[in-house]
Amino acid sequence: MISKLAVTHKKIVISGATGVLGESMTRFLAAQGAQVIVLGRTQSKVDTLVAAINDAGHKASGILADVTRKEDLQQAKNKLESDFGHIDVLINAAGGNMKGAVITPDQSLHDVDLEAMRKVIDLNYIGSFLPIQVFLPLLEKSENPGILNISSVSAHLPLTRVMGYSSAKSAIENLTQYLAVEFAQKMKNPIRVNALAPGFFLTEQNRELLTNSDGSLTARGETIIKHTPLGKFGNPEDLHGAIQWLCSNAANFVTGTVVTVDGGFKAFSGV
Repeated sequence: MISKLAVTHKKIVISGATGVLGESMTRFLAAQGAQVIVLGRTQSKVDTLVAAINDAGHKASGILADVTRKEDLQQAKNKLESDFGHIDVLINAAGGNMKGAVITPDQSLHDVDLEAMRKVIDLNYIGSFLPIQVFLPLLEKSENPGILNISSVSAHLPLTRVMGYSSAKSAIENLTQYLAVEFAQKMKNPIRVNALAPGFFLTEQNRELLTNSDGSLTARGETIIKHTPLGKFGNPEDLHGAIQWLCSNAANFVTGTVVTVDGGFKAFSGV
């Protein structure tokens, strides 16, 4: 008997799959028997990840697309439909921050670059909304469809510096809840929509901000660890259990939920 937690034979599209967290979740889902489709905008990175997964004896394919460009996504949708007929899960893991949308301690709101703010919101919010909109017909063909958006603890407790990123991730959680209700009320076979909110994980984007060249913590890194009851940064593998559950049939009655994996960061007031 197949466990409800199994993702075997599920067709799962993952944007942002070549990032640190995205790659970890993609390799994990493939190892659990899912057919993973890597959606990315850099051919070499997509090809490398797909080859590594297939060489390990699992199932992966890749499609090039910029998640902020509807034309790219429409072409990707056509290829997905031709190759697979439908998809079961869409994971919107594409996202990130950029320098101009950050306010450093020696800056003020006047220093924020409007174009950088637009790009951050485009990548994190529009880059999740558009794949949902374009791939919707493929999800509707699934017996048990689901969408998993990637949020952040900064959506709940806006962090200093990363104003643009926090704003975009807050919007992602609103979108998640809105679509969960929208689909539940209007579809015979509703698409479940949930989000995962990671806490602090060391990635290439934040490593210089949180650690020094010798591996010791910066002042910001120390503040984060002190505010995390478990006293450490997360490892990408720490997300795997929540991801498998939300992608599987074990989460059939779960929609509109944000699952936080943060070592207790959001629960701690600092006192």
